[in-house]
Amino acid sequence: MMEADAASAALGIELTELGPGRAVCRMAVTDKMINGHGLCHGGYVFLLADTAFACACNSHGPVTVAAGAEIVFVAPAHTGDVLVAEAAERTRYGRSGVYDITVRRSGGDVVAEFRGRSRELR
Repeated sequence: MMEADAASAALGIELTELGPGRAVCRMAVTDKMINGHGLCHGGYVFLLADTAFACACNSHGPVTVAAGAEIVFVAPAHTGDVLVAEAAERTRYGRSGVYDITVRRSGGDVVAEFRGRSRELR
C-alpha cells in the first residue's frame, strides 16, 4: 500500500515500523508545511497520523479504509521538527476497527491525538 501512496511519499513520510494492528511513521516538517501563524499546518499533522492509521488497519491483509477520524491538536509543530506517529489498534469487530494514533515531536512531546475508525472493503 505504501509503495503506491504518492501523497505520503511527496511529503517524505516514512513507515519505520509495522506489525499486526500497529504502525509507526515519521515526517520532517519543512518550510512548505508552515501556515500563516508560522506553525506546521494541522492538515499535515492529520495526514501523517492518517498514514500511520492506514498502515496499521491494513496490516491484517484485507483492503481497509477510513470510516471516520478525528484529531485533537495538543501542541504546535515547527519547521525542522521530526514528527512520529504511532498507531495502535484498540479493537476490531466484524469488518470495523478503532485505532488510536499519537503524534509526537522528537523529544517525546505530544503534538496531537488522532482516533480513526476503519472499515474492511469486500
